[in-house]
Amino acid sequence: MDIQIVKQPALLKQFAFSKSTLFSQIKNGLMPDAIPLGDRAVGYLQHELDAVLHARIAGKSPAQIKALVKSLKVKRTEDLLNID
Repeated sequence: MDIQIVKQPALLKQFAFSKSTLFSQIKNGLMPDAIPLGDRAVGYLQHELDAVLHARIAGKSPAQIKALVKSLKVKRTEDLLNID
């Protein structure tokens, strides 16, 4: 799997969010949270952002998007456990 990392400015542009909206969406479970890249750097997984954006375009409800974000986080953890 080709993993692409997106930094916050690109995410904000892709979703047309302000920083405060992004953090509110993450807090409410409507956006996946960042992954640490270093001591002071974080990024977001592009495939997770794409999944959320497609769900929004498809008109999914907030409850459905929350379920999607939760499943993406579970898959992220499962993928880490399967690294050889």
